[in-house]
Amino acid sequence: MSCSSSRVFNNLIIAQKNLVFTSNSLPISSFSSFSRPIGSKRSWFSTRFCGTNRNPVLASRSMATQSKQSVYDFTVKDAKGQEVDLSKYRGKVLLIVNVASQCGFTNSNYPELTTLYQRYKDQGLEILAFPSNQFNGQEPGSNDEIQEFVCTRFKAEYPVFSKVDVNGKNAEPLYNFLKSSKGGLLGDSIKWNFTKFLVNREGKVVDRYAPTTTPLSIEKDIKKLLGVA
Repeated sequence: MSCSSSRVFNNLIIAQKNLVFTSNSLPISSFSSFSRPIGSKRSWFSTRFCGTNRNPVLASRSMATQSKQSVYDFTVKDAKGQEVDLSKYRGKVLLIVNVASQCGFTNSNYPELTTLYQRYKDQGLEILAFPSNQFNGQEPGSNDEIQEFVCTRFKAEYPVFSKVDVNGKNAEPLYNFLKSSKGGLLGDSIKWNFTKFLVNREGKVVDRYAPTTTPLSIEKDIKKLLGVA
């Protein structure tokens, strides 16, 4: 190596050492300017994909449900497809249940629902039943077939409405309201057939019961809302 080349090489080594010393000597705050672009990028990512870019259809449905104050603000369809304004039940105590004809809970729940209705309908109880086929396909029939099954086999006098989804993107708006008002132990979604919601005379959801909770076991809660001794 020539002397000039040696001097150049030595100068490079010295410069490298000075650079390392200088960078190690700077306080951490001196590097904050380098972190800003990364932080800015993350903020942009969060805003772009987690904020304003949500599905506009689902967002509008959620906002519409949140604007509702009670079950009386909803309209549902009866078994014939005719719209029913739930404000017609204003002042009633409501027990709202998603039902199925081929569930393991069918033969125990339907008779007890009928018993509750016969005992307290004159005191202001109304039972609203909503068939759903979302749980293992246990409500496969048409609305007419469901009506015949419930009325013939279990002598149900309370209204059984049109078949609905209770979970997912096509969930009945009433059920989105019920779930948001009273979540379950493992999340808000309905877990199975015969989940029950108890609604007071002001249209507010006051309690939620699992499918394993039988209708007669909540009789005391119903009597309390009805003001029956």
